[in-house]
Amino acid sequence: MMVSKRKWPLLIPFIAIAVFPAEAFSAEANAPVDSGGFLFLFISVIALLFLGILYMIRIAMKAYRSNKMSGSGKNSQVGFMASTFQELVQKLKEKENELQELRRIAEERAESMESYNENILQSVPSGVVSFDKDHNMTSMNTSGEKILGLDAKHCIGKPYDEIFNKQISRIISDNQSLLREEVIYETPSHSRLWLGMTISPLNDNQGQPIGKIIIFTDLTDLKALESQVRLRENLSSLGEMSAGIAHELRNPMAVIAGHTKMLSKKVPDEMRASVEEINNEIRMMDRIISDFMSFAHPLNLNRTSIDPDEMIRDIIRTISEEKEGIEIIVNLSKCRIDADETLLRQVFSNLIQNAMDAMIEGGKLTISSKRVDSKCQIEIRDYGHGISDEIRSKIFLPFYTTKEKGTGLGLAIVHKIIVSHGGSISFESSQDGTAFRLILPQYKESS
Repeated sequence: MMVSKRKWPLLIPFIAIAVFPAEAFSAEANAPVDSGGFLFLFISVIALLFLGILYMIRIAMKAYRSNKMSGSGKNSQVGFMASTFQELVQKLKEKENELQELRRIAEERAESMESYNENILQSVPSGVVSFDKDHNMTSMNTSGEKILGLDAKHCIGKPYDEIFNKQISRIISDNQSLLREEVIYETPSHSRLWLGMTISPLNDNQGQPIGKIIIFTDLTDLKALESQVRLRENLSSLGEMSAGIAHELRNPMAVIAGHTKMLSKKVPDEMRASVEEINNEIRMMDRIISDFMSFAHPLNLNRTSIDPDEMIRDIIRTISEEKEGIEIIVNLSKCRIDADETLLRQVFSNLIQNAMDAMIEGGKLTISSKRVDSKCQIEIRDYGHGISDEIRSKIFLPFYTTKEKGTGLGLAIVHKIIVSHGGSISFESSQDGTAFRLILPQYKESS
């Protein structure tokens, strides 16, 4: 049996016991023992035991130190791993906070960009309406609501043919894109507008179509301005021609009137009625010629400060005596006008008379005013039968009338007077009535 070199010293105590005979420790031993040999043997055993004990103590101390060092290493490794883990956790928390901050900044930027784009969309003067693939409305900006006279909340989700008239609905359904189209739109309040409309496809981030965008602009004022320019050109040409015609007509009419007066003195009584009819027609012709001359000749304005409230109330007192069943409401703000009093009275008299004539069975006439920048806007509104579509473009033309005894020069002269004052006249009409709007320069102390 082999014993390792590291383990044999552990056997020293046991060897010493084995070498030292048992009889030497027995008190009952009979044989005599040499005292010198016994002492040597005893000391040797004691030495071996001491050496064995010292070696065992050394082994124990070495094992203790080894275990201590091994435990310290393990503890340091665990401490290192714990410290490293804590550092990683701390860094992960820091990165998480950084990511949250970046996310917050990205969300704020996205919200800011979305808000900025929304502000742009709501601030443009043109109307913008979007539809999905099923042609249901998805959005409408503020200008679109204002132009169309609609509330976006009540339109979102509805198909286009429930929002627009047949003409616009047909254009939307027939065109995926449209560069420019001018159409007529009637608002819920029955106002007629000219719209310039553009249609474009609405695509997503990948360029796939997801609907349509309709952009439209109110061209009503522009169309009215174009109409007034054309009318002014036509009236200018007609005015030059009318001056010569009126002059040529007035001379023979004066001769006819003179001979009719002479004839009325000599005809028998049974013929006087016929002569009086001739005189009435001559007077009618003379009035037409006078209107003709007024229309043809340039106007010489004698501008003064005029209170339209006082003038209109005076005209109403004169005209209303001839009309019954008409409620007249006057609500004029304090706004003095820089105009010719005689000519402005002619304008108001003509428009108020026409408004009352439009309400054969009675009704309500409202006259109001307000300041628009440095000018005064006066509106004369009746609730009569309105003006038909066929004649709206003709009402300011000379010699066009729908009245049996009208000359067709009333509104033509009104238009000329207003334009001569540097103002403008427009109207809107529906089956519920007609409103004429006059814009005239406001009086200034220095004028």
